[in-house]
Amino acid sequence: MHEAAKLLDGVEMKDSAYDAVQGADAVVIVTEWDQFRALDLDRVKLLMNQPVLVDLRNIYRPEDMQRRGFRYSGIGRG
Repeated sequence: MHEAAKLLDGVEMKDSAYDAVQGADAVVIVTEWDQFRALDLDRVKLLMNQPVLVDLRNIYRPEDMQRRGFRYSGIGRG
Protein backbone atom coordinates (compact mmCIF):
# COMPACT_ATOMS: atom_id res chain seq x y z
CA MET A 1 0.00 0.00 0.00
CA HIS A 2 1.24 3.49 -0.77
CA GLU A 3 2.15 5.41 2.37
CA ALA A 4 0.43 8.54 1.03
CA ALA A 5 -2.85 6.63 0.68
CA LYS A 6 -3.06 6.51 4.45
CA LEU A 7 -3.09 10.31 4.52
CA LEU A 8 -5.14 11.07 1.41
CA ASP A 9 -8.53 9.45 1.78
CA GLY A 10 -10.35 9.09 -1.53
CA VAL A 11 -7.25 9.50 -3.71
CA GLU A 12 -6.54 6.60 -6.04
CA MET A 13 -2.83 5.72 -6.08
CA LYS A 14 -1.03 4.29 -9.12
CA ASP A 15 2.29 2.49 -9.41
CA SER A 16 3.72 4.69 -12.17
CA ALA A 17 3.22 8.02 -13.86
CA TYR A 18 2.14 6.17 -16.99
CA ASP A 19 -0.54 4.29 -15.05
CA ALA A 20 -1.72 7.62 -13.61
CA VAL A 21 -2.12 9.35 -17.00
CA GLN A 22 -3.98 6.44 -18.64
CA GLY A 23 -7.32 7.85 -19.81
CA ALA A 24 -6.75 11.25 -18.21
CA ASP A 25 -8.29 14.41 -19.65
CA ALA A 26 -5.54 16.51 -18.07
CA VAL A 27 -2.32 16.08 -16.11
CA VAL A 28 -1.02 18.46 -13.46
CA ILE A 29 2.69 18.31 -12.61
CA VAL A 30 3.22 19.41 -9.00
CA THR A 31 6.78 18.21 -8.36
CA GLU A 32 10.26 18.74 -9.75
CA TRP A 33 11.30 15.13 -9.18
CA ASP A 34 13.62 13.82 -11.88
CA GLN A 35 11.31 10.93 -12.85
CA PHE A 36 8.74 13.50 -14.01
CA ARG A 37 11.35 15.49 -15.93
CA ALA A 38 12.29 12.31 -17.82
CA LEU A 39 8.83 11.15 -18.91
CA ASP A 40 8.37 9.78 -22.40
CA LEU A 41 6.02 12.58 -23.44
CA ASP A 42 4.99 10.87 -26.67
CA ARG A 43 3.86 7.88 -24.59
CA VAL A 44 2.09 10.19 -22.13
CA LYS A 45 0.19 11.83 -24.99
CA LEU A 46 -0.88 8.46 -26.42
CA LEU A 47 -2.17 7.30 -23.03
CA MET A 48 -4.25 10.41 -22.34
CA ASN A 49 -7.78 11.15 -23.54
CA GLN A 50 -6.81 14.78 -24.09
CA PRO A 51 -3.21 16.08 -24.31
CA VAL A 52 -3.60 18.77 -21.65
CA LEU A 53 -0.74 19.38 -19.24
CA VAL A 54 -0.55 21.99 -16.48
CA ASP A 55 2.99 22.38 -15.19
CA LEU A 56 3.08 23.98 -11.74
CA ARG A 57 6.88 23.63 -11.54
CA ASN A 58 7.79 24.72 -15.10
CA ILE A 59 9.89 21.64 -15.75
CA TYR A 60 9.00 21.60 -19.45
CA ARG A 61 9.55 24.20 -22.14
CA PRO A 62 6.28 25.54 -23.60
CA GLU A 63 7.53 25.44 -27.19
CA ASP A 64 8.57 21.78 -26.82
CA MET A 65 5.20 20.82 -25.38
CA GLN A 66 3.28 22.66 -28.08
CA ARG A 67 5.42 21.07 -30.78
CA ARG A 68 4.50 17.67 -29.33
CA GLY A 69 0.81 18.55 -29.59
CA PHE A 70 0.03 19.28 -25.94
CA ARG A 71 -2.16 22.09 -24.71
CA TYR A 72 0.33 23.29 -22.14
CA SER A 73 0.16 25.82 -19.31
CA GLY A 74 3.20 26.69 -17.24
CA ILE A 75 2.23 28.64 -14.14
CA GLY A 76 3.84 32.05 -13.68
CA ARG A 77 5.19 32.36 -17.19
CA GLY A 78 4.44 35.48 -19.17
